[in-house]
Amino acid sequence: MSKSGRPREFKDNAVIDAAMEVFWDNGYESCSTEALCNKTGLGRGSLYNAFGSKHELYEQALRRYHELGIQEQMEILEREVPVKDRLRALLEWQIRGDSRANNRGCLLINAAAERAKTDPAVERIFKKHVDLLEHAIEKAIIQGQEAGEITQDRKASELADMFLSSLYGLGVIYPATLNRSLAERIIEGTLSSLD
Repeated sequence: MSKSGRPREFKDNAVIDAAMEVFWDNGYESCSTEALCNKTGLGRGSLYNAFGSKHELYEQALRRYHELGIQEQMEILEREVPVKDRLRALLEWQIRGDSRANNRGCLLINAAAERAKTDPAVERIFKKHVDLLEHAIEKAIIQGQEAGEITQDRKASELADMFLSSLYGLGVIYPATLNRSLAERIIEGTLSSLD
């Protein structure tokens, strides 16, 4: 900790990425300082000097995951293809997992399930991610409605909420079951509800 009582900013994304892997594998509560030191290559003193606490490192890992994930998701939703193709690609991305997932599910969903009710930082990071994604999905659905691809019988906000629910549902169901057939039925049902 610095003399001001706040941990200094640590810029090495490789260390944060390594810590993210440990938290992803173990969750917050089961993650030991020893495991973090082993994976990051930092000694205990260096770890606490750089980050202040295990919790601060956890927050930085979650923020980094959010930033990388939301960037990938926005790129999918902003492609120059029909809207329903973008939405399908986003659902596929969720079951395929981002390139780091390895069937561990979404780190933010895992963190929210483990700690959001008791950890304001986790709640804040997860809420920010959901809000940004929900807004981007609603924007895409409005574009789809204007293009005649998506039903205009329901409000775009309602369709976005339903889609988001399916997206996050897949983020829980698929890693837990690895049932591709079920995931494909959810994808098809979600997309057909937009007709």
